[in-house]
Amino acid sequence: MSEGRTTVRLPSGEHAIWAYAAGYFLAYVPYGLVTKALSEGRLPGAPERVAGLALLPISTAVSAIGMLVFLGASGLWKLAPSVRVAGITIPVPRRATLLSGVCTAAIVLTTTLAYTFEGTSIVAMMLMMRGGVLVIAPIVDLVSRRRVRWYSWIGLGLSALALGDALLGALDARIAPPALLDVAVYLGAYFVRLRLMSRLAKSEPDASHRYFVEEQLVATPIALAVIVAVALLDRGAVGATLAHGLVDLPRSGALGWVVLIGLCSQATGIFGALVLLDARENTFSVPVNRASSILAGVLATALLAWLLGGATPDRGELIGAALVVLAIVVLALGPRIDQRRAAST
Repeated sequence: MSEGRTTVRLPSGEHAIWAYAAGYFLAYVPYGLVTKALSEGRLPGAPERVAGLALLPISTAVSAIGMLVFLGASGLWKLAPSVRVAGITIPVPRRATLLSGVCTAAIVLTTTLAYTFEGTSIVAMMLMMRGGVLVIAPIVDLVSRRRVRWYSWIGLGLSALALGDALLGALDARIAPPALLDVAVYLGAYFVRLRLMSRLAKSEPDASHRYFVEEQLVATPIALAVIVAVALLDRGAVGATLAHGLVDLPRSGALGWVVLIGLCSQATGIFGALVLLDARENTFSVPVNRASSILAGVLATALLAWLLGGATPDRGELIGAALVVLAIVVLALGPRIDQRRAAST
C-alpha cells in the first residue's frame, strides 16, 4: 500500500451522529432479517434451517475481510500507531484498544447468536440487549464524571421504557436460558467497552477516529480466531456445529446469504461504533445507537412476516418502537433548544 495515499477523514461534528445512525439502521435491517430467516429455513435456495453457531465462521470471516478492505482502501489504517517490520508498516493497537476490541468481538458473536434462539423474536432479544446497555450508559458517565444534559436523561428514560416488554418476556419460561446467558455476556462486554471509550476517545475527533480504527483492527480477527479454535479443538456439540459451518456451509445454497450477513454485520460494527464515539455523553450516544437498532429490528420483523411468512411484531413491540421514535425526536431537538436558550441570554 502506498504511503502517499491520502487518509480519509471521517465526518465529525454535532450532526455526524445522525448520519452514522442512519447507516447503522440501513445495515441492521437486512442483517437481522436474513439471520433470523436463515435460522428458520425461510430463505430461497436455503430450505434447511442453519444453526446460529454454524453461521458464525463464514459470516465472521467475511466481516474481517470487509473490515480490512474498508480500512485499507480508505487509508484509515494510518491513524493507528504502527511499527516497521522488514520495511513494512504494520498498525499496532494500544493495550486498551486491544481490550476494547476483545469486548467488541464478544458483542459481535453474541449479537449474531441472539437472533437464532428458538421461541424468541428479533425485537424481544433486541429490547433486552439494547435496553440493558441503556441502563449501563449513565453508570459509565457517572464513573467517568461526564456531564449528562436534560435531553439525554429524557431520551434515556423513553428508550428504557421500551425495555418493559422484553423484561416481561424474560420471565417467560419459553425464553431459553442460553438466550439469557447470551444477553449477560453482551452487556458485560458493553460496559467495559463504553468505559474505555469514555476514558480514551470521547474527547475530540482525532482521538475518536484513532480509537475506532484500532478497535476495528482487533475485533473481528479475534472473533474469527476464537471461532476457528473452538471448531478445531472442541470435540463436543459446539465444536461440531462450528466445524459444520466452517467446512460444509460454504458448499450449500446458504453461502450467499451468509456472506450477506457478514457484510451487513461489519457495516453495523462500523456505523454503530462511530455513533458511540460521539463526543457527547454516553447517555446521549447510547440511546441514539440503541433506538436505531430497535427500529431496524421492528422493520426486519415486519419484512420477515410480509415477505417470508414469519411472525408479525406484537402490540408491545410496536409500542416499544414508538417510544424509541419519541426518544430520537427529543435527542435531536434537545441540543437545538439549548442553543436557542444560550443565544437568547
